[in-house]
Amino acid sequence: MTAVPTPMPTPMPTPYAAVRETHTGVVILLGEHAYKTKKPVAFGFCDFSTLALRAEACRREVDLNRRLAPDVYLGVGTMPAAEGLTGAGEPVVLMRRMPAERRLAALVQSGADVEDEIRQVARLVASFHERTPRQDADEHLAEVAAEGSREALQARWTANLDEMERFGGAVLDPTDLTAIGREAEAFLAGREPLLSDRVAEGRIVDGHGDLLADDIFCLPDGPGILDCLEFDDRLRYVDRIDDIACLAMDLERLGAPGLTARLLGWYREYSNDPAPPSLVHHYLAYRAFVRAKVCCLRAEQGDPDAQLREQAHALIGITRRHLGAGAVRLVLVGGLPGTGKTTLAGRIADELGHVLLSSDRIRKEIAGLNPLERAPATYRDGLYTPAHTAAVYAELLGRAELLLGRGESVVLDARWSSATERAAAAKIATRTHSQLTTLCCKVEAGVAAQRMVGRSGPSDADEAVAREMVADADPWPEAACIDTEAGAPEAARRAVDLIHPAGEGRPWFIAPALARPRAGGHRIVQPA
Repeated sequence: MTAVPTPMPTPMPTPYAAVRETHTGVVILLGEHAYKTKKPVAFGFCDFSTLALRAEACRREVDLNRRLAPDVYLGVGTMPAAEGLTGAGEPVVLMRRMPAERRLAALVQSGADVEDEIRQVARLVASFHERTPRQDADEHLAEVAAEGSREALQARWTANLDEMERFGGAVLDPTDLTAIGREAEAFLAGREPLLSDRVAEGRIVDGHGDLLADDIFCLPDGPGILDCLEFDDRLRYVDRIDDIACLAMDLERLGAPGLTARLLGWYREYSNDPAPPSLVHHYLAYRAFVRAKVCCLRAEQGDPDAQLREQAHALIGITRRHLGAGAVRLVLVGGLPGTGKTTLAGRIADELGHVLLSSDRIRKEIAGLNPLERAPATYRDGLYTPAHTAAVYAELLGRAELLLGRGESVVLDARWSSATERAAAAKIATRTHSQLTTLCCKVEAGVAAQRMVGRSGPSDADEAVAREMVADADPWPEAACIDTEAGAPEAARRAVDLIHPAGEGRPWFIAPALARPRAGGHRIVQPA
C-alpha cells in the first residue's frame, strides 16, 4: 500500500499592507515592496536625531546590505509631500518585500526542518567573511582590525553595561549585571594572546553586525540575509566568530540549541576557524546581553509587547550561562600511582572539551623517548630524579600558561604531591585569570596495587615506588577528594560537578560541535 504524504499546512494569506516597528525604525509593507524609515532617536549606540543623519543612515543601509542581498535593496527615496501627510521628505529605504512565511525565525518556531538552510547560511556567511575586508584599502583594514583588540572588546562591554545600569532593579536584577561585568572582564583580562592572534591572523572583518533569524529568509535560490548594522561602523567591525555568534545566540533564544551547535560547527568547517570554545561562548554571551539591552530599550519606548521583560530576563540567563561555560579553567588532577588520575583526567578533558597535558608523556618526551616506551627506575632515579622532575613540571606549566592565554581550558594530569609545584600552578591561574580546580584521586592501597600490575601507558611506577611517594607527599587539604573505586564514569561525574557547579553554565552543546581532532581520544597538545 502506497503511503500518502501528509499535506503541508496552507499558509495564511499575507496581508497586502502591514506595519512593523523596532526600537530604531518603522517598516511599511505594501504589496510587493517594503519601505523602511528611521525613527528620530538618539541612543548611546546610534544617532538618528536629524534628517541629515537619517538620510545618511538610509544610504549606508542600502550600500552595505547589497553585499549580501543585492536584489532586495532597491535604493533610497523620500516620503512624498501630500496634504495631511506627516513626514514629507523623510528618507526611505526601498526594498523588495520578502515572504513572511519563509522567515527563518518563523520556520524555527514552527518546528520545520531547516538544517539544510542553516548549512547554507553558514556557508554564505563564511564566504562573505572571506571576501571582506580584504578588498579594501590598508587604512580601512587597520581600522577594522583595531576593533578586535582586548581594549576594544572591553569598551564594548563597558558601554553596554553602562546603558543597562538604569534598568537594574526596575527590569533586571542588579546582581546579574554586576556578575556579568565581572565575568566578562576576567575573560578579557587573561586573553590578550588569543585576541592578538585573532587580529594578526586577519579574523576581524567588516561583517554584518546583527545577524538575526528574523532578518534571514529561506528562499529557493538560497538564503537572503538582510538588515546589517549600518549606523556605527565600529560595531560592524567584529571578529568573524562574534558575527556568526549573533545568529547562533538567536537560535538558542528561539529554543533551538541543536541548530546553534550545527550552525557553529558548519561555520567553523567552511571558514577553517580554530577559535577555542571559550571564545565562542564569550561572544554568545555578549550577543545575548546586547539583545537583552534592545528588549529593555523597546520596553522603555512603550512597545506594547508584554513579553519584552520576560525576554530580557531569559537573555540575561543565556548571557550568564555562556559566560560560565566560557570561563577559562585550569584543572589539576593528582594522586598517587594506581589511583586512576590519568583515566579521570582524560574523561574530564573529553566531556568538557579541554586540552589534556600529562606529566608522564612530557617526562618521556623531553628525554627523547616514545611516550609509551617503558623506562622503569627506583624512586628519584633515572627519569625520576628531582632535577628531571622539576624540568617536567616547568614544561607542563609553561605549556599550560600558553594555552590558557589563548583561551584553552587545560587539564593537567600529574602527581601534584609537591606543595611548591601546586603553588606554581596557582600563580599561573592567577596570571591568566583562569579558574583553578584541584582534584586528588584516592583509592584503597590494594586496589591501586592491582591496577599497576601489567598496565600499559606512559607511567612506569610500581607498588614499591608508590609506597615511597606516599611518605614523601606534601598534604593537599585544599584539593577535592575523588574516590575512583566506584568506577571511572561516577568519578568523572563528580569531578565535572565540582568544576562546573550546579546552576553554572556548562559547555553543554558547544564543546562537541567545536571539538578538534584528538590523539588517543583526548585533545593532547604537542609542542610546536
